[in-house]
Amino acid sequence: MALTDAANDVDSAFTRKGYKGASFENAFGGATSFLRRTYTKDLTGVDLAVTGVPFDQAVTNRPGTRLGPRVIREASSLQAFDPPYGWDIDPMVDFNVADYGDLAFDYADIPAFPMAVTDHFRTILKANAGSLCLGGDHYITFPILRAYVEKFGPLSLLQFDAHSDTWPDDDMNRVDHGTMFYKAVKEGLIVPERSAQVGIRTVCEDYLGVTVIDAREVHESGTADVVKKIKEVIGDNQTYVTFDIDCLDPAFAPGTGTPVSGGLSSAQALHILRDLKGLNMVGGDVVEVSPPFDVGSATAVAGAHVATELMCLYCYNKRERA
Repeated sequence: MALTDAANDVDSAFTRKGYKGASFENAFGGATSFLRRTYTKDLTGVDLAVTGVPFDQAVTNRPGTRLGPRVIREASSLQAFDPPYGWDIDPMVDFNVADYGDLAFDYADIPAFPMAVTDHFRTILKANAGSLCLGGDHYITFPILRAYVEKFGPLSLLQFDAHSDTWPDDDMNRVDHGTMFYKAVKEGLIVPERSAQVGIRTVCEDYLGVTVIDAREVHESGTADVVKKIKEVIGDNQTYVTFDIDCLDPAFAPGTGTPVSGGLSSAQALHILRDLKGLNMVGGDVVEVSPPFDVGSATAVAGAHVATELMCLYCYNKRERA
C-alpha cells in the first residue's frame, strides 16, 4: 500500500468502479460498508450479498443486537487492506462481493417481521447471489432459512452456539431466539441427521437428532477432530452456516445478550472455519453481537472476523463447484 492510497482513497463503498479490489482508505474514516465493499441495491452479477438485519426484539435477556450490523461493518474496516489470512482465495479481488445494506422493516409491527425477512432473502436468492447476513438476534435465521429452502430444499445446518435453540415451541408465530431451530426441524427446513451444533454448553432435553459437539469436546479433542466430525456428519449436503457470537467465551465476546462461560476462543473458532473449506455452504450469518455490552469493541472485531471467514468459505465453495 502506497501512502498516496490512504491519502486519496475515501468512501470507496460509493466511489469504487465495480465490486472488486482491496480498499486502502483510512480505517478510521469513510463509509463503513462491510470490508469497504460497494454499496448497491442492484444485484446484477453479484456473487455474494452482505446484508444486515438490525432486529433484537426476540431476545430473552439483554437487548442491543439491533446495533450489531453497524458495528460489525465498522470493525471490518481493519480487514479491508489485505487478503484474508489462511486462505488461497481473496473474495475481495476474485468475486463480486457487495454490501446490500440493511433490511427495511416496521419495528412496531412484529407479526409482519418474519415475512419481511423471508422476502428480503428471496430477492437476493432470485438474483442468483448468496447471502451473508449480519444480525441481529438469532431468531432471524429461521425466516432466512425459509427463503433458502424454497430454492434449495431442506438443508444441513451448521450452528456455532452456546445454546441449542431447540427448546419446544409449537406456536410458529412466536418470535423467540431460543426456539427457532425446534421450529426449523418441525417445519422440515433442516435435515437434523445431517446437521451439527458446535460449542453447546447449556442443557436442552431434546436436540431433535442434531449432532452436538459441545464446548468441552472442542477443548479436549482439538479443532482438527472437530472439523473431521463435522464433515462426516454433513457430508456434501448443501449447508447453511449460522454463527451465534456467544459460541465464543465471554472473555473473547463479552458483547452479547446471553453470555455463557466455558466457550470457544476466537482462535479455535477461526481455525475450524478455515479448515472447513470444501463444505458445501450456500449461505450464512453471524448474529447476537450486542454493542452496548461490548468491551473495547472485542465482540465487534470477533464478529467481523467470523463474517470474513464465512465469506471465504462461501466463495471457496463457489469456486470449487464452478
